[in-house]
Amino acid sequence: MRFERRESTSATLTVLAPLGAVAAALVVAGILIAIAGANAIEAYGLILRGAFGSRLGLTETLTRATPLILTGLAAAVAFRARLWNIGGEGQLYLGALAVTAFGLLPGVATAPAPVAILACLIAGAVAGAALLLVPVALKLRFGVDEVVTTLLLNFVAILFVSMMIEGSLKDPLAFGWPQSVPVPDAALLPQLVDRSRLHAGLLVALFLAVAVWWVQSRTVFGMQSRATGLNARAAAFAGVPLGRTLTIVACLSGGLAGLAGAIEVMGVKGYVTTDLSPNYGYSGIVIAMLANLNPIGVIAAALFSAVMFVGADSMSRALGIPSYIADVTVALALLTMLVAIFLTQYRVRR
Repeated sequence: MRFERRESTSATLTVLAPLGAVAAALVVAGILIAIAGANAIEAYGLILRGAFGSRLGLTETLTRATPLILTGLAAAVAFRARLWNIGGEGQLYLGALAVTAFGLLPGVATAPAPVAILACLIAGAVAGAALLLVPVALKLRFGVDEVVTTLLLNFVAILFVSMMIEGSLKDPLAFGWPQSVPVPDAALLPQLVDRSRLHAGLLVALFLAVAVWWVQSRTVFGMQSRATGLNARAAAFAGVPLGRTLTIVACLSGGLAGLAGAIEVMGVKGYVTTDLSPNYGYSGIVIAMLANLNPIGVIAAALFSAVMFVGADSMSRALGIPSYIADVTVALALLTMLVAIFLTQYRVRR
C-alpha cells in the first residue's frame, strides 16, 4: 500500500471531505457519550434542541457564532498565505480595548450612531492589525518564526489589557471590579431581535466572509496571496512582491481578529474584562481548518462550533454528561478534517 498524490481534486470531493470529517467526529464522540452511560442519538437531539429549539437558543447560537466567524476568517486569510497567525486571541483583546479607549475621545459619545459605530469598528481593526504587523516585520527582516512571536504576543496583549482596565481605563463605577469604562451608547451595535443578545455584528461578519471570498478568488491580491502560500520562492520568481503581500495579509488577518473583539464589546458586553473571550482566537484556528481555509466554509464551521457549545449546556443538564463533550467533538472534527484534507490530496494505491 502506498499514497499517491492526486493530479487534481474534484469539486465533489472537496465538498464531501469536511462533511465526512464532521460525521466521523460525531461518530467517535457518540462512542464517548455511550461510554458515559447516555444515548448518543438522544444527546445529539438535545444539542440541536438546545441550539435551535427556542428563540433564546437560536439567538445565543448566532451570537456565539459571530466572533467565531471573524476569528476563523482571520486564521484562514493568514494560513492561505502560509502566515501562521496564532495570535488571534491577543489581537481580539487589543481590538476590544481600542474601542473603549477610542470611546473616551471628545466627540465620539456625541457623534451620530452610524459615525461612532464605524469609527470604533475601524479603531478595533487597526489595533488588531498593528499587533500582527510586529511579528510579520520580524519575520521579513530577521526570519523570526511567526508561530512563536504571535503565540507569545497573546500573553503580552492580555496582560496589557489587564493593566489598562486596572489602571487608566478602569471604570470608577464598577465597585472595584476589574473592567474598563463602558463603550458610549452611540457606539453600541443595534439588536437584531428584541430581548436578546443577537446584534448587528452578525451581519458585519457575514458580509466580511463574502468580501474575503471575493478578494481571494477574484482579485490580483488574492492570487498573489494564494501563490505565496503554495510556493513563496516560485511566487517571488514570478514577480509577486512577497513583503508587500504578507504585510497586506497581516493587516487583513489582524484586522479581522481585532474586529471580533470590537464587535463583542460593542454588541454583547459593553465593556472589556479579562474573561471577554472564551478562547475565540484559538477556536478560530480550528474553524479555519474545518472550513479548509474557505471563507464561505468558515460560516458553516463557526455555526457548527456554536451549536456544539450552546447545545452542549442543555444536553449536559438533561443527561448529566459533562458539557466538555462539545470541546472534545470540535477537537475530533479538527483531527478528522486533517485526515480528510490529506485524502483529498493523496489516494491509496496497492
